[in-house]
Amino acid sequence: MSRLVVWIIIALAAFASVVNAADPRLSIITPRGAQRGTEATITFHGDRLKDAQQIMMYQPGVEVVKLEPHENNKSVKATVKIAPDAPLGEQVMRVRTASGITEARTFWVGALPTVDEKEPNSDFAAPQSIQFNSTVHGVVQAEDVDYYVFDVKKGQRISAEVEGIRLGNTMFDAAVAIMDMKRFELAASDDSALLLQDPTCSVVAPEDGKYVVMVREASYGGSSACRYRLHVGSFPRPKVAYPAGGKVGEQLKVRLIGDPAGDIEQQVALPASSVSRFPVYAKQDSGVSPSPNALRVSEYRNVLEVEPNESRTKQATVVEGDLPVALNGIIQQDGDYDWFKVKAKKGQRFLVQAHARSLRSPLDPVLYVYDIKGQRLASNDDQNGPDSQFRFDPPADGEYYVLIRDHLRKGGPNYVYRIEFNPIKANVYTHIPEYARNQANQTRQTIVVPKGNRYATWVRVQRNNFGGDMKLYAEGLPAGVTMHADTIASNIDRVPVVFEAAPDAAVGGSLGNIIAKHVDEKTGIAGGFNQNVDLVFGNPNATVYYRSNVNQAAFAVAEEVPFKISIVQPKAPIVRAGSMNLKVVAERKEGFDKAITLRMLWRPPGIGASGSVTIPAGKNEAYYPINAAGNAQTRTWKIAILGSADIGNGAGWVSTQLADLRVEEPYIAMKINLAATEQGKPVDLVCTLEQRRPFEGEARVILHGLPAKVAAESREAKINKDTKEVVYALTTDPKTPAGQHKSLFCQVIVMHEGEPVLHSVGGGGVLRVDPPPPAPKKPAPKPKVAAKPQPKPAAKPVVKRLSRLEQLRKQAAEARDQQ
Repeated sequence: MSRLVVWIIIALAAFASVVNAADPRLSIITPRGAQRGTEATITFHGDRLKDAQQIMMYQPGVEVVKLEPHENNKSVKATVKIAPDAPLGEQVMRVRTASGITEARTFWVGALPTVDEKEPNSDFAAPQSIQFNSTVHGVVQAEDVDYYVFDVKKGQRISAEVEGIRLGNTMFDAAVAIMDMKRFELAASDDSALLLQDPTCSVVAPEDGKYVVMVREASYGGSSACRYRLHVGSFPRPKVAYPAGGKVGEQLKVRLIGDPAGDIEQQVALPASSVSRFPVYAKQDSGVSPSPNALRVSEYRNVLEVEPNESRTKQATVVEGDLPVALNGIIQQDGDYDWFKVKAKKGQRFLVQAHARSLRSPLDPVLYVYDIKGQRLASNDDQNGPDSQFRFDPPADGEYYVLIRDHLRKGGPNYVYRIEFNPIKANVYTHIPEYARNQANQTRQTIVVPKGNRYATWVRVQRNNFGGDMKLYAEGLPAGVTMHADTIASNIDRVPVVFEAAPDAAVGGSLGNIIAKHVDEKTGIAGGFNQNVDLVFGNPNATVYYRSNVNQAAFAVAEEVPFKISIVQPKAPIVRAGSMNLKVVAERKEGFDKAITLRMLWRPPGIGASGSVTIPAGKNEAYYPINAAGNAQTRTWKIAILGSADIGNGAGWVSTQLADLRVEEPYIAMKINLAATEQGKPVDLVCTLEQRRPFEGEARVILHGLPAKVAAESREAKINKDTKEVVYALTTDPKTPAGQHKSLFCQVIVMHEGEPVLHSVGGGGVLRVDPPPPAPKKPAPKPKVAAKPQPKPAAKPVVKRLSRLEQLRKQAAEARDQQ
């Protein structure tokens, strides 16, 4: 065997060791859920999954005891043990492979044993028989209707709840109904305030016997993606909780409203910190609700309305003590208005929020504040989604009235609300902004760093009610990974962040935190990671119809990729109204020669850049053009460029280091003075220079934008720091287009430490080209003196021929003259 062949085999083996490092995908987890307290086998379906190593879980209660990737590269089987006290509801999961992290998908934990749908079950006369108190996994195909039958005793509660769109598969608008054997509908639901586009309904059985639950798509649509989990049983199903919140750390007595068997009272231990949606599950001997009702937990004491309070001056519920407080009540019937009287002081600042729809109440609140004389000071409808909010700065110490009603003046026993007077406080959180609204892949929402390489993302800091510079910190990074980030200036909300893995970092993953802290530690302002996970999109404009939320970032160290990229640190600045070509170089492993696509991750204020640049196959460098607007913010910024390439099993992603980009004022400004000439004649184009900053040596000034058929004796001139003007000798052609040509500008190239600083100056310079004036007209010949004309003989008079009417008139006149 020749040495060349041996070398090729070694190179291919080295490349083969990194081809796993690709972009894994996860489309769905099946079955869509399981019962807590059991062991289940679930399958993760997607692509590029054969090197799966870990299931990353954001919620507690589920443990993976065995992981079996399939050789087809498209699935992973996991045996999981679900704890008896595992939280009910949604579990967000990702698959981590040796090569990356997938999208987030959901798996659901329930309290009831599960059973699969068995077709055919689309005929009411032949429904599928199931055990009462069970969860059915089913699919609604096009025009499909699924029927399930079970036995119930008189007086038992029958509750049906569907997890449809909440499974995050597709736009699925489910409908459910409970019917007796005569096909009489006892209860039905399409959408619900509690579950949004998912339905739930309940009824108390009027007699012993069999009952049927029907599931379908609301408009009789459906597809193989319209999966559902149907819970059928005697579990309580209240619609809303009252009061709708409480104070942190307290024991709260809650009334759960809307169950057909009557309201349910529960004692709830509230957590020690504020929560926007604290879950409360209705629990009775007959079961536990599959999904929770929601409470707000805040730092404010509760005030409950006292009925009647429909009149401002006579019946308003009086709030003792000072703000802030949380006002709680129910718009109990159509046309109901609830009034409160509160005390406030000048100088206080509040964000007043009405919470109803956010807590799954059917109330669409409209909120008002009046002064003691009844003068309206503030009002709002739908500022916070369908809920209301506004800023309120009391103009004076004294009493004020608060009014709440439904937008359509509707009401009912479950029209619950909570009004919070929130003192204006600073708060902040971090997240990774979306790169593309795409249901398929949640593009680049995770942080995967190849061994011995770098990966970059941008991190956004959401400041509320404060300003100032922020710093980023990471917690829970995998061993061997470090984070590099610039200070986030007060006038921007995001920066590129580079994560770097040591060459000996172990392949692995973790869920961690990205924390933003104010640079002034005395403020105490800090906040962690909070990321929406968009799952279901639809028309119009890729609207998000269902999303989950996580408060941890997903990190991983992946196997090596066969390339690495770096920015050659520019020594020269980019100047306002200037441009620069960033040099990006690639280091390739033996045997890898694919094209590498470059993308600038983030652009500082006023900096523009190409969408992408390619390092061609087999090449090791490319130039990334960027430009600066005339008002680009001057300072040194940190930038990074992402690189991606096909590495044989999907795309591999890396990034450059954080490089400095200095944005500075230009050295030179220029005015191109108006030049005018005629077609075919020469003209001098005079450019007046303004030296704004001194520079060493000579600079080049190159004229651009000359119109067709106009030539310059030389388009390039040299200047130094003392030059006041540049003159270009131009010649035109007789066929040079006439008119005002406003396309002139100059490029000035100043050298700085051996690198060019490119200026674009004098933009909009005008060259006016006129047509030549018309040739002078020849003088008119002198008129010849004519001979004196001889008198012409008198012409014979022309006899005019009279018309018939004129003849009759003449005859009549002659007759009168003869009389």
